[in-house]
Amino acid sequence: MTAPAASRPAVWPVLSMVALLAGITAAGIGALSLADALTATGLPDPGPVTTLGLPFVQAAGEIAAVLAVGSFLFATFFVPPQGSGVLDVAGYRALRIGVAASGAWAVCAALLVPLTVSDVSGQPLREHLNPVQLWSVAGLVDTAGAWRWTAFLALAVAIAGRAVLRWSWTPLLLAGSLITLVPLGLTGHSSAGGSHDVGTNSLMIHLLAGALWAGGLLALLVHALRDGEHADLAARRFSAVALWCFVAMGLSGVINAFVRIRLGDLFASDYGRLVVAKIVALCVLGAIGWRQRRGPVAALQADPQARGVLVRLASVEALIFGLTFGIAVGLGRTPPPPPLVANPSPAEVGIGYDLAGPPTVARILLDWRFDLVFGTAALVFAAVYLAGVIRLRRRGDSWPPGRMFAWLLGCAALLFTTSSGVGRYMPAMFSVHMTAHMLLSMLIPVLLVLGAPVTLALRALPAAGKGNPPGPREWLLDGLHSKWSRFFTHPVVATIVFVAGFYGLYFGGIFDAAAGLHGAHVLMNLHFLISGYLFYWVVIGVDPTPRPLPAVAKIAMVFASLPLHAFFGVVMMGMDQVLGESFYRSLKLSWHTNLLADQHLGGGIAWAAGEIPLVVVMIALLIQWSRSDRRTAKRLDRAAERDDDADLTAYNAMLAKLAQRENNS
Repeated sequence: MTAPAASRPAVWPVLSMVALLAGITAAGIGALSLADALTATGLPDPGPVTTLGLPFVQAAGEIAAVLAVGSFLFATFFVPPQGSGVLDVAGYRALRIGVAASGAWAVCAALLVPLTVSDVSGQPLREHLNPVQLWSVAGLVDTAGAWRWTAFLALAVAIAGRAVLRWSWTPLLLAGSLITLVPLGLTGHSSAGGSHDVGTNSLMIHLLAGALWAGGLLALLVHALRDGEHADLAARRFSAVALWCFVAMGLSGVINAFVRIRLGDLFASDYGRLVVAKIVALCVLGAIGWRQRRGPVAALQADPQARGVLVRLASVEALIFGLTFGIAVGLGRTPPPPPLVANPSPAEVGIGYDLAGPPTVARILLDWRFDLVFGTAALVFAAVYLAGVIRLRRRGDSWPPGRMFAWLLGCAALLFTTSSGVGRYMPAMFSVHMTAHMLLSMLIPVLLVLGAPVTLALRALPAAGKGNPPGPREWLLDGLHSKWSRFFTHPVVATIVFVAGFYGLYFGGIFDAAAGLHGAHVLMNLHFLISGYLFYWVVIGVDPTPRPLPAVAKIAMVFASLPLHAFFGVVMMGMDQVLGESFYRSLKLSWHTNLLADQHLGGGIAWAAGEIPLVVVMIALLIQWSRSDRRTAKRLDRAAERDDDADLTAYNAMLAKLAQRENNS
């Protein structure tokens, strides 16, 4: 399961060249913008080791990061495993490269900790090489702390990947490699100043889409250089991924750029010119991708051995990706133009935007600010669901309108909760935050699980067929039957995850530390949504679960959670300590001063909104139980009609025999 010795030298020089190009480009841009950066920060020059080494190591490390992402993506979805679920040669090779790349990413991130401290302090690197001192100082610098987390996460992925041989673990490695990019996305220009909520969200989308696209390309290039099997299948699947990543990367990049600069700044400042260079590189990459889709991918489908054009185009595209990543790192080292808002209010500094006044019905309904993460997810979920329904109907199959209505209503509720006035006021007021919390965990999941998305996907997606490699339908089935799915759908686990989040977040001190962090609010919303979906999927979901439960067990789950939710709301209404007080005070909202009363209102919302949906669910369960009994009775009646009440006749005969024996005795 190792590559032939003759093919190995062709792979690593290409990957090293891409990383080297990225590093040199970033270091060159950093050197050119050094004077402006020192003027903007007022810090002394830390020396050439830091000035050139920091952007070089960061750009080379990011190439290693995307290579890890792409390699795990390749092993998971681009080539099929063996019939037993063990990775085949191509998947195992990609896995090994992903592990090595994760290790390199961990090393680069660790090196960036002292380089960042040196850069921020303006002192030479040699002053910050003491590990004990560096550990304490890194906690005081946000960017250095982010690199420290990145090093830990990448090292964990590298260690975990060394023990993997089966396909079922590769999706977890892919998820872990993507998570290593999160600390990077929460720092830099996008995380500060006005509209930093939009800037951070767009940067995260930009980073993840870019990692999947660039990493998938590098993994495909390595596979083609090694003459691996299933190259036609891998190229076709990568082409589909690259198309969507190009769209996501382009839109998010434009949004991220114009959060900080005006249109006139594009050619009037070094920062703007670098943005233009990055846009041009992205367009060139898109054009090459389109040419690749029309040429090599189509040629490989006709002749799996026709790899020459694919290798040439992919090599050029990989080098342009290296140049693009170097420009991106250099862009982060270049001082941006003056902010669009010269004197931002405390609210703009704290949450990224200002608020017109206290929440009113009109502002809640009409004052929208589109959430790039959850608003986009709501629109995508609705579009994909409708596409599945349309595919079924074109095939002549039907789909219950009630399920479609429930799903679309859930998507609309998700969009409203995160992008309307509710989402706008959510970070600034505890009561509105709790309202959004209840909607995300209590209402929206109920609507989504009633839409039966898994059943729709299993019916709409084509089966692989005999002799064909597994596709999305088989991946979904493997996920449903995995031990992870069985674990999280256990009624005890699902209930604990659903309820414990309330207590751990608000009574465990987490909310105080997370109230002022935009990334923490995104994670909170994600937790509310996933934990609610998991709970209601087990309780009232139409989709099949790995652990089918009787109606009595489902009702027991609801009864177990009812008093816990009620107790949470009551405790919240009686608290004297204000959660997140320092952050809420820092916003300096003149119309929002009685924080304790607002928190008590939030507790009342939690108590009322938490009980009503659960009672409705309990009633729905009782109705489902009654309907199930009626269906069972009808099925038995039909069976009796078909066999002329054979069971009843046999039962009566048995009673007659027993009576005869008693009479004889």
